Amino acid sequence: MPDYTFPASKVTAPVIFLPLITMILAYFGSMAGVTGAFLLLPFQMSFLGYTAPGVSATNLLYNLFAIPATVIQYAREKRMNWPLAWCITAGSLPGIFLGYLLRITYLSSPGRFKPFVSVVLLYLAWRMAHSLNTGRGEKAAPPQTAHLDTVSFRWNRAEYMFDHKIYCFNPVFITSVACVVGIVGGAYGIGGGAIIAPFCISILALPVHSVAGASLFGTFTSSLAGVVIYQLGFFSGGLDTRPDYLLGTLFGIGGLIGGYLGARTQKYIPPRPIKAGLLIVLIYTAGKYLLEMF
Repeated sequence: MPDYTFPASKVTAPVIFLPLITMILAYFGSMAGVTGAFLLLPFQMSFLGYTAPGVSATNLLYNLFAIPATVIQYAREKRMNWPLAWCITAGSLPGIFLGYLLRITYLSSPGRFKPFVSVVLLYLAWRMAHSLNTGRGEKAAPPQTAHLDTVSFRWNRAEYMFDHKIYCFNPVFITSVACVVGIVGGAYGIGGGAIIAPFCISILALPVHSVAGASLFGTFTSSLAGVVIYQLGFFSGGLDTRPDYLLGTLFGIGGLIGGYLGARTQKYIPPRPIKAGLLIVLIYTAGKYLLEMF
């Protein structure tokens, strides 16, 4: 299997291997409302040696390929939570720019960025473990015909029906949380879906099957803004923040296929194994970076 050196990032890797990795990440991640980008970034840093700020931008570029087919599939099956999606988007967009500034100033070096990554992953693992331990969430997959209907959408309360049950959340609160999440996502390069989805599932006790589409939609819009910001390189002081477009495209091809297949099969999979699988990889990746610090 011949290797190829990507001119922008200087990464050397087998071309065929890259989309296969992201196809697997996106397949399992899309079921829980994430793209797998939160694991793709550690993969790029640890296995490909790509640690420059452009790695965050390349991660965001991957999201632009991995998400659209998944969101469309959720929308077709009437499992798209549009009120939640718009709240996540409204908060994430300003947060992404602040996260970019954090990345190019305080987190530009790998020595500072890796501990930041490990803290983010450990937080996600803690929230997911809490959700599993308290027994929140469904024990079995909802009916394959289950769909989502908006009941009401006001500034202080949104209600929707999923699988014959009413769920609610505070739009102002979600938007505020999404802004903070956008800061972390903009610096990390994930768009925020890997944080906001576990938050909605574990803290707000919303069903994972009703959160996934909205989380991915918010991640797509914030990732699009993030790629533009990193490409333009605001206030970077000459630091190259641009994404590696060729590398990101190869990652994106795998993510596109895996995300679509994950969205197609999500309705057949109970929530608990989805959460448990994400928990395992979160703990492993965070632990690896913590060990590297010592």
